[in-house]
Amino acid sequence: MGLFGNKSEGGLMDVIRCDEQEYLVWKWRPSGDANSTKKENAIRYGSSLRVKDGELAVFVYQQKDGSLQDFIVGPYDQTIKTANFPILSSIVGLAFGGASPFQAEIYFINLSGNIQIKFGIPYFDVFDPRFLDFAVPMAARGTITFNLTDYKAFIKLNRLINFELEDFKKQIKDAISKYVKGIITNIPAENGMPVLQMERKILDINDLISARLKERLESDFGVNLKGFDLASIDVDKESEGYAELRKVTAEQTTRTTEAQTSVNIKNLEDMQGINAMNMDETLRIQREEAQRAQKLQTETNFMGAHALNQQTEVLKTGAESLGSMGNMNMGGGGGMNPAGMMTGMMMGGAMGNQMAGMMNSMGQNMNQQQNTPPPPPQIQYNVSVNGQTTGPYNMQQLQQMIQSGQLQQNTHVWKQGMAAWEQAGEVQELTSLFSSVPPPPPQV
Repeated sequence: MGLFGNKSEGGLMDVIRCDEQEYLVWKWRPSGDANSTKKENAIRYGSSLRVKDGELAVFVYQQKDGSLQDFIVGPYDQTIKTANFPILSSIVGLAFGGASPFQAEIYFINLSGNIQIKFGIPYFDVFDPRFLDFAVPMAARGTITFNLTDYKAFIKLNRLINFELEDFKKQIKDAISKYVKGIITNIPAENGMPVLQMERKILDINDLISARLKERLESDFGVNLKGFDLASIDVDKESEGYAELRKVTAEQTTRTTEAQTSVNIKNLEDMQGINAMNMDETLRIQREEAQRAQKLQTETNFMGAHALNQQTEVLKTGAESLGSMGNMNMGGGGGMNPAGMMTGMMMGGAMGNQMAGMMNSMGQNMNQQQNTPPPPPQIQYNVSVNGQTTGPYNMQQLQQMIQSGQLQQNTHVWKQGMAAWEQAGEVQELTSLFSSVPPPPPQV
């Protein structure tokens, strides 16, 4: 009987395993006693250790200079050997030939299970940084879900012996209430969120709390926050602070709206004034260009007439000189010179023909210049994009702007004579420009 004695007395062979369904930390005891004893913790080599998938077995050896641990991550189903337990092999050695029991506390930790905690925070005061005189009472409630991933950090922060899950959940619940209350209280000042808008910005607040709460749970409790759900933020709308804050906020909103309206009207008036000045300058430039063109045409006509008069005088002088050739002394004495007369007549006729041809050519040029109509006025449009007015642009420039994408059918345009700005696609004069733009090339 002594060889196969009661396992609570540290029997020869044990099967070490956890059969609990819902747990976070569970201590193995052969007899199920509440308190650890040396006999209970006496484990023999050759005992069987079974660790399920998603489970961790921790062997804790109490030494004079502190505790040491071996970690066995499941799945594992073997007899206990020093080769699989590095710490055990270093503290036991071969003094007993591998047959003597060793002292160890064995804990099973659930790495796959999720723990869920619901929390509720009663009314607490929240202040809008713009109106610190009015406290608005708020309450919050929700749920968190956590699990264990870094088991070494968890063991370092928490005592495994006599671990009670309900006590652990209560500690986390109290910490969560403190964290959530502190974060919500500071959200208006830190994130520029008006207090009266917090109730409908619950998703944004949920993300802010989740990011900060995850870090705190890891550092303070060694657990991993898998999910945070802020179910509601309840505002005490019957409180005096809430009513006063709504009143002050409404008054400020009205003043802001009126001020913005005045600014918009002023901007509109300034823009209209700038557009009028631009239009006056455009018309002035067009008038000056037309006057310069008319002046140039007149000067051209005067220059043609002056050249004709000059050539006429030259021919007249030449004709007089030729006429006197009949009286020239050709060496035969004074009196009429028949040869000179004939020569003068021949040269005078040639010059007359030349003069007639010149007169005819000059007359035709002058008639052509006088009968040529002035160039038609160019159609020019001003373009407005994002409140900025540019132009004016002629039709060729507008065509180029359409092709480059700078001018679209919904772009507003204006020219002299139009009552107001219109979209380019609705101006009949410009529709042909848009229809001539080729479609994009086909996709290969």
